[in-house]
Amino acid sequence: MNKKILSLTSVLIVTVMLLSACSGATAVLSKAVSQFNIAQAASQTAVATPSTSTSTLLTSSSSASTITAPAAITGDSNFLTAYENTLESIYTTVSPQVVNIMVLTPSTNSGLQTFPGFNNNQQSQPQYSEALGSGFIWDTKGDIVTNNHVVDGSTKIEVTFSDGTTVPATIVGQDPYSDLAVIKVDVSADKLIPVTVADSTQVKVGEISIAIGNPYGFSGSMTVGTVSGLGRDLPTSTTDQTSGASYSIPDVIQTDAAINPGNSGGVLVNDQGQVIGVTSALESSSGSNSGIGFAIPAEIVSKVVPSLILSGKYDHPFLGISGTDMTPDIAQAMNLPTTTRGALVETVSAGGPAAAAGLQASNTTVTVNGVQGTVGGDIVTAIDNQTINSMSDIIAYLAIHTQVGQTVTLTIMRNGQTQTVQVTLGSRPSQ
Repeated sequence: MNKKILSLTSVLIVTVMLLSACSGATAVLSKAVSQFNIAQAASQTAVATPSTSTSTLLTSSSSASTITAPAAITGDSNFLTAYENTLESIYTTVSPQVVNIMVLTPSTNSGLQTFPGFNNNQQSQPQYSEALGSGFIWDTKGDIVTNNHVVDGSTKIEVTFSDGTTVPATIVGQDPYSDLAVIKVDVSADKLIPVTVADSTQVKVGEISIAIGNPYGFSGSMTVGTVSGLGRDLPTSTTDQTSGASYSIPDVIQTDAAINPGNSGGVLVNDQGQVIGVTSALESSSGSNSGIGFAIPAEIVSKVVPSLILSGKYDHPFLGISGTDMTPDIAQAMNLPTTTRGALVETVSAGGPAAAAGLQASNTTVTVNGVQGTVGGDIVTAIDNQTINSMSDIIAYLAIHTQVGQTVTLTIMRNGQTQTVQVTLGSRPSQ
């Protein structure tokens, strides 16, 4: 069965409200590490004969050195206790910052059956579908961040806080290209505890990642895992109306922390309780967690959300090309060294920034590994002296380091020769 990347909004689910704690200070893993060091020191002190083998220590009941095994267990126990305390403190701090979102959207199917001989032209009552998602508090003005796919097309939005308070919400701004949206509530200031946003560019594979949200309607759920991948591209449902080009969200964080339908718009936090990403999708053949989830990185959230609050939209920098990664086979088809790296320009959008700068698209049809495509276009090898090895590198650089109206320098390879081109970025067309 083919795997699919699924959005995490939970549809038509009965919500079970689990109220969570609302106070507590942020704890960091340094506490756990400190207690672990103390435990290790105690363990080392208890070792009577360092050179004695493990098997001897575990099997001999008469030797004094047998106390090493219990000491090691004690050290591990202390570390585990510190680790658990840290997770508990993170949950106590972050949980009140996360909200549950319920939306109503018009149903595409009325659910009514018609019968011959009866008056089937009667206007039926509107039919709605209920969906569940998550969100988090951005500021003390009532702005709440969630996924765009959670609230898009909704006719009613309700937000439930960790203490059970439920209030209506309105949409402030939406950005389908990043799958982010901002909604607003009117509540007392004591319920608005904003999250702390981390620098997601510093996240590394192997670090702890903690997801908190509303999976399957179970509010305040927390799961723990690791960052299992970085730099992923997450496809969006948006396309360019003129060229038909599709878009993706770059630098997405992959995690094995369990996330499921209903987690959409929730938080992925680090060991400091700081938001490193917004849980948005999962890859699964069954529609539920399979150990691969995706979160929109905080670096993109921090750029998009303030603009949504200010103007209701975000203008994405637009270069106006589509292409593919250079591979040894493509390089060989272009009579270039097989070590050539970069992003091959396949098409150039008419009237776009790249076209105005004179970038050239591919024009020669070839078959590579049984797949027909075009080659011969410019190869982008750097932007502003930053090395480009793939189309994903271009997308990520534009999204994170540029803005509309900015001029960038492209280093390209054309007909085997390297040259530079100045391009003034435009605004991405409407979907």
